[in-house]
Amino acid sequence: MTNYTKTTICLIFLFALTFNGQAQIDYNKWFTGNTMRLDYFHSGDASQEHFALDRALNDGLWSGSQTQLIDHLRYGLYFYEISDPKTGSVIYSRGFASIFGEWQSTPEAETEWGTFHESLRFPWPKAEIKLTLFKRDGKNIFQPVWTRDIDPNAIYSNPSVYNNGLKTWAYMNNGPSSQKVDIVVLGDGYSSSQMEKYRRDVKRLTEELFNTEPFKSRRNDFNVWVVETPSASDGVNKPHPAEFNRTPLSMSYGAFDSERYLLGFDNRAIRDAASAVPYEFMFIIVNERTYGGGGIYNLYATCAADNKFADYVFVHEFGHHFAALADEYYTSAVSYEAPDISIEPWEANITALKDPNNLKWKNLTASTTPIPTPWDKEAFDNFSYQIQTERKQIRADKKPERVMEELFERERTHEKEMISKMKYTGKVGAFEGAGYQPKGLYRAETDCIMFTRNRQVFCRVCQHTIEEVINQYTK
Repeated sequence: MTNYTKTTICLIFLFALTFNGQAQIDYNKWFTGNTMRLDYFHSGDASQEHFALDRALNDGLWSGSQTQLIDHLRYGLYFYEISDPKTGSVIYSRGFASIFGEWQSTPEAETEWGTFHESLRFPWPKAEIKLTLFKRDGKNIFQPVWTRDIDPNAIYSNPSVYNNGLKTWAYMNNGPSSQKVDIVVLGDGYSSSQMEKYRRDVKRLTEELFNTEPFKSRRNDFNVWVVETPSASDGVNKPHPAEFNRTPLSMSYGAFDSERYLLGFDNRAIRDAASAVPYEFMFIIVNERTYGGGGIYNLYATCAADNKFADYVFVHEFGHHFAALADEYYTSAVSYEAPDISIEPWEANITALKDPNNLKWKNLTASTTPIPTPWDKEAFDNFSYQIQTERKQIRADKKPERVMEELFERERTHEKEMISKMKYTGKVGAFEGAGYQPKGLYRAETDCIMFTRNRQVFCRVCQHTIEEVINQYTK
């Protein structure tokens, strides 16, 4: 064997152990096979934030990939790394977003302090590790905001596995969790007598997701596990119409004073329920008709099951949670302040178009498509803002939910017809209006699940982004 051949073989071997310039991590060297759930408190106001360790818990067997341990996508407002304190080598990382991160941009955070309970999940380390948590700065560059040594044998670490006694079942089991994307579905506001309805809702909404591309084509890459958490009564908390309730997961409308924003702030209860099954992503279905939902990257997505537009909401919110997709609409009121458009957004599906010649999704754009791309924006906006005025009045008058659904149906029918006639519909370009901003931010197509309720289709840029996330958990 020549030296040249030996050298070539060595290079091939090294390349095989490397992905995106990062040497492959030896999972068995660093981790035990269990999952560490690191709970902590996240406090602050609009201008500052602080972190305090709560505890480290055994969240069951590690069900994630044992090869894709480094997050090369780097989506999210936050990012964390687990590293060897002796060498500084990173052995695990993931991007995420949080309720605190959204709350920090609300008017309340300008005058009040808030504290939120959060969790990070990663393989249980065999020895002490270093946690470094980063947050994007004003230039969207990750900067460290919290560093902490974590000792799996410390007094704050509990290696005992928690048995929550909840009933679980597999809706979809396509193979070993270490090679699949695992989704856990939780329910809130379903009484014991409504568990059959819960199972039907799980099936209906899950099938809606997996009838939508690219989830449809990649169905075999997913497992879906279901946990049953029966409530004492039906429905969840709705503070705006003064319909109060307490449920096992404490789901509630009215997050950040937005009537339709549906979140749960009891992180411990939610995580304890989810721990009954292997998971990386989470969906919480609530037993309500009132239009609402929410989705936070790498935390969870929520949806009201009985609304006429629940199928759309389920898929739309999962887009936020699964792939950090930004909202592309801009006429609806939101509870937090949109940031200044001074830099390129980190989200994959919107752009500030600071450099039109180097559009972030240029590889999906035809050379004949003008950038920015013209569309009938004025006519669309005039109609959409009128709908928002009517929507606000319906809520103020406390009219039945069917009235809101009728308004949304009228909106969907009109917008679908309007968009179908536009010259560049079906083309990938840069269409102004996205990310809650009517000017200065652009989306990739005239329509998308992240823009309107018209099409149960992600645009090609969103589909590409979702595919990247699937690959990170399965390849």
